[in-house]
This record gives sequence, structure tokens and C-alpha cells, in this order.
Amino acid sequence: MSDDERYRRGAEMIKKVYAGDVIVPPKGAMAFSDLMLESLFAEVWTREELSMRDRRLILLGAIGALGEKDTFAIQAKAALKNEELTPVELREVLIMLANYAGYPRAAGMLGVVEQQIAAFEKDRAEGEGA
Repeated sequence: MSDDERYRRGAEMIKKVYAGDVIVPPKGAMAFSDLMLESLFAEVWTREELSMRDRRLILLGAIGALGEKDTFAIQAKAALKNEELTPVELREVLIMLANYAGYPRAAGMLGVVEQQIAAFEKDRAEGEGA
């Protein structure tokens, strides 16, 4: 597969992963984004051995254990929008995380998760009312 094909495949996958909430930079704009799209999103996220939900759970665990609140918020939002996790399941992720990564780290994610759930439920309610 050529770099152009991997870039296109990666660009399609990143849009799915983030439920359309990311702007894909044009090829060649940044070496970092080209590599990320051609490798991570074209080669790793597209593998069939794990579902997107499984990958998301692993990612939430890894970034949660690292205490990456901003990245956790982005992933939580995408998990809700893509219907990979429900609000109840997302809260359950924090319960597991607390027991393996520590209560202080997981507690730091509570506000992030509740903000994403509130925004998701508001958007969903507005969509149903439209």
C-alpha cells in the first residue's frame, strides 16, 4: 500500500474514531500528523482482531492510568457519540480504573466524564426535539 493510500485510509479511520470531530490536516502539513494517520490510524485502528469499542476501552485505561484528563475527555466523547459505551459503562470504566491506577487518578477523571455525559445527553435531547 502506498503512503497516499495509507494516508487516505488513516484519514477515513480517524474520522470514524472521533465521530467526525477532528479536522484532518492535509497531507504534508506536518510530518507528525502524516505518520500518525499512515501508521496508527491506517494500520492499527483498522485491524480486525479487536473492535473499535475494545480499542477504545484499552485506550481509556491507558490514558486514564497516565492521568491524561484532556485526552480522556476526547476519548469519552467519541465513545459516547459512536455508541461504543453508554454513560453507565463510561462511569464503570472509572470504577475499574480507580482499582488499578489509583483512586486519586480516577477521581480526577470524574468531572471530565460527567461533563462529557452531560454534553452528550443534551445533544441527544436536542436532536430528538428537532
